[in-house]
Amino acid sequence: MDSEALAKQVIARLRAAGHQAYLVGGCVRDLLLGRAPKDFDVATDARPDRLMDLFPRSGRVGAHFGVVLVRDALSQVEVATFRSDQDYTDGRRPGAVHFERDPRQDVLRRDFTINGLMMDPASGQVLDFVGGRDDLNRRVMRAIGDPVERFREDHLRMLRAIRFAARLGFDIDPATFAAIQEQHASILRISAERIRDELNRILTEGGARPGFEMLDAIGLLADILPEVAAMHGVEQPPEYHPEGDVWVHTMLLLEQLQHPSVTLAWGALLHDVGKPGTFRVADRIRFDGHVEEGVRLARAILTRLRFSREQVEQIEALVANHMRFKDVPQMKDSTLKRFLRLPDFEEHLELHRLDVMSSNRRLESYQAVKQKLLELSEDQLKPTRLLTGADLIAAGYTPGPRFTEILGAVEDAQLEGRIHTAGEAIEMVRERFPLETTDRPPYSPAS
Repeated sequence: MDSEALAKQVIARLRAAGHQAYLVGGCVRDLLLGRAPKDFDVATDARPDRLMDLFPRSGRVGAHFGVVLVRDALSQVEVATFRSDQDYTDGRRPGAVHFERDPRQDVLRRDFTINGLMMDPASGQVLDFVGGRDDLNRRVMRAIGDPVERFREDHLRMLRAIRFAARLGFDIDPATFAAIQEQHASILRISAERIRDELNRILTEGGARPGFEMLDAIGLLADILPEVAAMHGVEQPPEYHPEGDVWVHTMLLLEQLQHPSVTLAWGALLHDVGKPGTFRVADRIRFDGHVEEGVRLARAILTRLRFSREQVEQIEALVANHMRFKDVPQMKDSTLKRFLRLPDFEEHLELHRLDVMSSNRRLESYQAVKQKLLELSEDQLKPTRLLTGADLIAAGYTPGPRFTEILGAVEDAQLEGRIHTAGEAIEMVRERFPLETTDRPPYSPAS
């Protein structure tokens, strides 16, 4: 069964056993907003040991916090015992918890009013101890209780407030906003991995532009990504960028993101991150070397945030290659084909589209590349090699750095249609790369 059906089954069994049980948190919020919840969580007064008895196939995922994972063949649901949290000391998690019988106590320790709602799925009755329904109607993100205290307990809640507000199109309550402004620097006490994951969600779940504008306005962006905050006020040549400075341009890219991959989203955010450090005015505004500087900064940012090696490589490649599309009309066939066969090239192409639609809106290169991709087969883009290093050795060449140059020249000729067979390839090699003295076998006198 799906997770909603499983959650309802769990609640029914708990109630049949004499316990209180409700849907809780984000799933209730989304149901009331008419959205499809990603997952379903249950809160109950049953203690963890009792949950393990009632659901023998379950497993404890947070024994200290009273969280049990109930599974069936296809789905899983988190079931948590009502609790109150105490003794936050590390800005992340409580040092102690106290299991409760009263659902109100469980709600009061949660983060935001719109996430503090409970629902009886059978009747549709909603328990609202904190004004969450009013805040949903007003489209407001508001911390439960004292916002300063909520953010002191868990500093990551500051990023979560922005993520939810951006994704839902909500405003942040003034007192909650002020509390984040007051404490924003404390985000640096949170692990890089947790910050990375929240930024990924802001970029990919919808509302990336308002999310980053809120991060900037509230002070968090300068703490986490000062390289991105530095884009503000960096002018661009109006003939190429009539939309405005680097910050405005980048925000326009983020506005167009429609649930992108993590790598494409970060490519959009960081593609011009090298411009602030390379800005100069000569005959016009120029950013000489901004691609290389962008790659350097992107690598530093992504390493700092503990991205995987594969993600770092792809995002770096997006930054490194985003300016190459302007050269497509002048590219040799071999250069163009090598460009088109970059790993995950569809992300490069989509970043280019986002880039031009956020500036001069000239899609000629985009359309030309799309057409070329339709015309070329996989074999034409990446044909089987005509020669290998072993073939060169058999032809009398000595292995060394020159092999890379020779094989590259052979592949160029093959991609450009100038040679088609191994015989033509070796003939070309002998003509362009004559055997050197070091390639010939040493003299051996006849015995």
